[in-house]
Amino acid sequence: MLYTSTRDSSLKYSAAKCFVQGLSVEGGLFVPESFPEICLDEIAAMSEMSYSERAFKVLSRYLTDFSQSELLDCINSAYNTKFDEMGVAPLHYVDDSTAVMELYHGPTLAFKDVALQILPHFLKHAKVKENENALILILVATSGDTGKAALEGFSDVEGMGISVFFPNEGVSKMQQAQMCTQEGNNVFVCAVNGNFDDAQTGVKKIFADTSIKEDLLKQNIKLSSANSINWGRLVPQVVYYFSAYADMIKDKKIKVGDKVNFVVPTGNFGDILAGYYAMKMGLPVNKLICASNKNKVLTEFFETGIYNANREFFKTQSPSMDILISSNLERLLYDLSGKDDTFVASLMGQLKENGEYKITDEMFKELTSVFAAGYADEEKTASAIKKMWQENSYCIDTHTAVGVAVYEDYKKGTNDNTPTVLLSTASPYKFPHAVLEAIFNKAPVDEFDAADEIKKMGVKQPKQIAELKTKPVLHKAVCNKEDMPKTILNAVK
Repeated sequence: MLYTSTRDSSLKYSAAKCFVQGLSVEGGLFVPESFPEICLDEIAAMSEMSYSERAFKVLSRYLTDFSQSELLDCINSAYNTKFDEMGVAPLHYVDDSTAVMELYHGPTLAFKDVALQILPHFLKHAKVKENENALILILVATSGDTGKAALEGFSDVEGMGISVFFPNEGVSKMQQAQMCTQEGNNVFVCAVNGNFDDAQTGVKKIFADTSIKEDLLKQNIKLSSANSINWGRLVPQVVYYFSAYADMIKDKKIKVGDKVNFVVPTGNFGDILAGYYAMKMGLPVNKLICASNKNKVLTEFFETGIYNANREFFKTQSPSMDILISSNLERLLYDLSGKDDTFVASLMGQLKENGEYKITDEMFKELTSVFAAGYADEEKTASAIKKMWQENSYCIDTHTAVGVAVYEDYKKGTNDNTPTVLLSTASPYKFPHAVLEAIFNKAPVDEFDAADEIKKMGVKQPKQIAELKTKPVLHKAVCNKEDMPKTILNAVK
């Protein structure tokens, strides 16, 4: 399996090369040349497998330059000890045809762990394959969860460093505490005065700045990414769509071949794109339902075919979705356009210059045949949290609640009763104040006090939360968005 770029399809790279490089030289994102097929018999067989075994079945189709032993080492190192007793992606049924896939049982209590626990192991092997002796500096912009998950995954990994930028006052207090207390001799964390799009744009500029790369090379340092622009971040997420489907077969909720909906709260579009890739591989998918918060740029794109980032930016109670530039949408555009790299490069140029672009009518028709979309404002999000607790005694976080609210609207508007999986992307303990406020209309100001109140509700508190309360703050750096390049160079001196 070889990979090419969304903006230059003449490039042909191995998976290992894509992992190490992160982003294509001209700014495009790496994509597989084709989608490997997994037939229904193979999917049925997955119902009797562990998550690690399912991961091997899917990942081995894409990472053909990895030996079986190398791939098993990556999978077993990531999934066999780092997740709690519930497993990697367990299902919780709220009724006979609706399941919540809990993706927050990893070390940082968010779905990013599924990919960021395995990515360091991908890179470890990829460096050997590429004869890469330089220190790989992982550069990350985060809207909340990616940062801590990347820090946790790469902390003290030999031959690698990790630098994370997050929007100052733009993540939850719990997310900030998780990042700023991170231990490790190879980690750097810095707040950026701006929003997530400012931080993400700054990181992309650093990757594109040849003078910075030259300065780093003098110190034998090369840049790579742990954001979902890196193929090594995206491909592990494909696995849990197959895993959810296999579990529904095992639980006798569906029969092999039945179609399933997936509802995905998303901002940067990586998580739902993984579902699209699973569908392209043969997973029976009816609709991929894209759920946005008040920053509804994706909802309007799916309604009109026009992507317009020229709008007011809102800080919400679901900060990991507070994004106006959805980077992974570029990969979808590449596939929908028939792999037209010139057209995709043109759209990305329009987005950079004018803040908007429009896709063709043919692409829009294909888009709407697969995807549905909706958004939930703050009031709807809070109502979904309260309703889920009152009716099911089930506690969900703000991002999951966006998905729940959007799905309710979708069902009312379509009467679609297809079995459905709701992706739960974070533990309610990561946003305890907002969760309590939604359920009881009041909450302690202190996040840790709020977490203790959730515990009193009978919701099991992860040990990570209790331990976090007493951890010292180790990272206090703050910079302006235009100073991010200088900040990185100073950090590695």
